[in-house]
Amino acid sequence: MDPFAKLPEGCISEILSFTSALDSLRSAVVSKDFKNAAESNHVWTKFMPLDFQEIISTSVSPVKYASIKDLYFNLSHSPILINGGKMSFCLDKRNGKKCFMIGAKELLISWKGCWDFTSHANSRFSEVAELRSIGWIHIQGKIKTQMLSENTTYAAYLVFCLEKMDGLKSSTTVIRFVNYREKDTTRNEQLESRETGKIARKRRDGWIEIEMGKFYNRNGDNGEVEAWLIEINSPYGKSGLIVEGIEFRPV
Repeated sequence: MDPFAKLPEGCISEILSFTSALDSLRSAVVSKDFKNAAESNHVWTKFMPLDFQEIISTSVSPVKYASIKDLYFNLSHSPILINGGKMSFCLDKRNGKKCFMIGAKELLISWKGCWDFTSHANSRFSEVAELRSIGWIHIQGKIKTQMLSENTTYAAYLVFCLEKMDGLKSSTTVIRFVNYREKDTTRNEQLESRETGKIARKRRDGWIEIEMGKFYNRNGDNGEVEAWLIEINSPYGKSGLIVEGIEFRPV
């Protein structure tokens, strides 16, 4: 006899809410009762970030969904623009953790006289940054750690387009915490990471990305995290570089 057959649907929902989105989908094929429980808003709300309502309230366009499950998968596959279109938000479909991309207009780009801000048919943002002349490259983006999912390892990625995929291979990337809550500069220095010899890879959305570094977001109390890309050794072959943004997502 099925030990779950006599359990109320609400009880099944409560049990499933302590699993994962993948487990919930698998359980839906067990029986009709499991299917109803596995698709309930109660279950899928537990898989969402605690502040998801606050985040989607800042979307530049209304976010429509029939159920929380629908919202979960919509956000897993289609990022939304938030905060006046300055950044985008989506979910990691594996675990519901938060992913953000900072648009090019919000990045700190040195020698802006060498760059044009223009629209791009394949970008989620209204404008991207295009390098139109040879010069040093220094691109910096930052985000408040309290916006990110807690107890999660993140990586920062420069999202770009360039004729030569390995055109930024010689660049140096830096990632570090800027902690405004503590005056302990020693701690910040210990969290700084520098990397060279970057490997680019093609993304599903057609852009290219290189990893800028990883960091662990424990409780979201590390102020801001900064990610830099610096290229001063080999500026040639970079003309035509198009930067969409810097993405922070779980690894």
